[in-house]
Order: sequence, then structure tokens, then C-alpha cells
Amino acid sequence: MTKISSQSLLYRDKPLFGLDIGFSTMKAMQVDLQTNVTDTKSKIVGYGVNEFDSDIIEDGVIKDYKALAGAANQLFTRQLQGQINTKRVVATIPAAKVYSRVINQPANLSKADLNEAVNLEAAQYIPIPLEDLYIDYSITGKNDQEIDILLVGAPKKIVDSYINFFELIGLELCALETTISAASRIVSRVENSNDIPTILIDLGSLSVDLTVFDKNLVINGTIPGGGDNISKSIADKLKISKTEADNIKTKYGLGVSKYQSDIRSALTPLLDSLTKEIRRVVRYYEEKTNHKETIGQIITMGGGSNMPGLVDYLTDNLRIPTRLCDFWGKFDASGLELPVEAEKSLYITVAGAAIVKPSEIWL
Repeated sequence: MTKISSQSLLYRDKPLFGLDIGFSTMKAMQVDLQTNVTDTKSKIVGYGVNEFDSDIIEDGVIKDYKALAGAANQLFTRQLQGQINTKRVVATIPAAKVYSRVINQPANLSKADLNEAVNLEAAQYIPIPLEDLYIDYSITGKNDQEIDILLVGAPKKIVDSYINFFELIGLELCALETTISAASRIVSRVENSNDIPTILIDLGSLSVDLTVFDKNLVINGTIPGGGDNISKSIADKLKISKTEADNIKTKYGLGVSKYQSDIRSALTPLLDSLTKEIRRVVRYYEEKTNHKETIGQIITMGGGSNMPGLVDYLTDNLRIPTRLCDFWGKFDASGLELPVEAEKSLYITVAGAAIVKPSEIWL
């Protein structure tokens, strides 16, 4: 997590809200964290989603501030269930636009030596000059001999565009984190499965983020081909519009229907690519743990994960139990109209950002 500002001790208790700016949608959520999520249901204060033209953002960089500000204004004034009553925001950057890598270093390194080691690793593995990156890292595991470090490098042009945008609309950007980090937080807090090595699959619009979660992030990566690619493949196969393909994907997906054979044929290349990459991640994790651990489950999330039949397809083909993440029942949303079933998965990432505790930012 990249912390944007530092404030006094008294500032730590003031509320935050999450904002997830995707490729063509913006989601917001605020959660009252006065209670512990794992003990008593925390209350969702407000949430909402709004669409915007995908041309507003180019390669992760916000290009049209005015148009995105208009979309934000519409979200906060017209599209909310409940309310957002704070101007302090934790925002997410698409993991596909950020370079991240888990590295190992000796446990006895000083902080200065650790910083130098992280920069050397970043220079070696990230194909962008260090002067064009913001580098951050966190220690995700350790023993007497070594520490595991999650290294994140975010292009300055992307981060700076977010900072400029939030200044323009009058919100205080407190922290930026990757979408997969936010999603991992919600899984960690509400799924009660921290002892089971898990693959998290975040199916976005244009890409799929794969992460192994074993108490902390262990392995993560991104492959092309998200929900929009699925819709396009269906549209091309059935010779229909993308809007019609979106509806068929959401309503029927891989399930039994008169379209099933054509849909499965259309999606075979994308599904083969996904399962191949998952198998590679499974092998890598098992080798990393000297075959002492194995993946116990797969949890899907993101807008593309609501396609009927996908969970069963992955379970059958990978022989690993797969299920959709559903966090809504773990929160108190009384007084709010819940999203329709097909849209619940849209909010997983922003929910993860919304439950960041202020103490995690201002230590």
C-alpha cells in the first residue's frame, strides 16, 4: 500500500471510503469499522457504481480529468445506495498496470540494505527505469533465515494522474493500492479460510489477476483476457452485438442453454489459457513450498466472475474446489437495497479498499 499523506495521531480515527476506478466503471463504498468484521457485522454506510467512457483512461493514465470528474459527481449524487460521508479515500490501481513480485531476502538486513536490495530487484525485473516508478514494498512473511517481500512498482505517470484527479474533485487521497491487494483483504477478513492456500482469480474487464493467498500474498500475476474479451468472443461466434453478448453471458454463460455449444466453442481459447496459467501457478507454489503445501481452493471475484457455469467449469477441469466470493452476508447492509445477484461481485475490490483501517495508513 502506498501511503499518500501522514497526519497526527488524532486523525487516525476519522473514516475512510474506498474507490475503485476500473477501465470503464467507478465503484465506491464506505464501511463503518467501529466493530470487528470477524466478530460483529460492520455496517455498509453507502455504496454505488457508475460507468464512464473507457477512452477517459489510456493505459492506466487518467487523460480526461473533467469527464471522469463528471462521472464521479454523478456517482456521488445519483448512483449511491446510502451515503458517503467522508472526503478521505483509499483508491485502487488495476493490478494489470502495476509491476509486482514476491522476493526473498536475508532476515538480518538493515533497513538501508533492505531498501537497496528492493531497488536492485526492481531494476532487474521491472522493464521501466526506476526514476519513472514509485517503489513500495511490504514484508509478507519471515523466519530466522529470510523474509518474504511483496515488491510493487507503479508508473509515476499513472499515480500522478490519480493524485491530480483527486485534488481536482476535492477528495483527500490517503492511500493507493493494487486491486488484488484490496481483494485479498476482503477475502482474508470474511472468508475464514486463511489456513487454506487459495488461488484468487479476479476477472476484470480486460485482464485476469491470479494470486496465491497463503495468509499473505505469495504469488501474483496478470494474464490478458477478461470479461470484455469473453463478450466479444460470444458476439463474434453468434454474430450478435456486444450488448446482446453481455446479456447472454450473464444470463446463460457456460450453463445449459440453446447457446451452450457455441459459447463453449467460442470461449475455449480463453478458458484454455486461464486453466493453463492456473496450473502453472499451482506447480510454482508447490515447488516453492517443497511440495509441503498444495492449493486447497480457488475463489473467483470481479465483474467477469458472475458468468453462470464458470465455477463448475474450473472445478471440473482443475480438480480444485472453486467458488465465488460473496462478502455481502458478512456485513450489515440493513436499510440499503442490495445489488442484483449478477452485480454483487463488482464490489469485492472496493469493499477491500473500504475496510482499510486508518491505523494501517498512519502507523
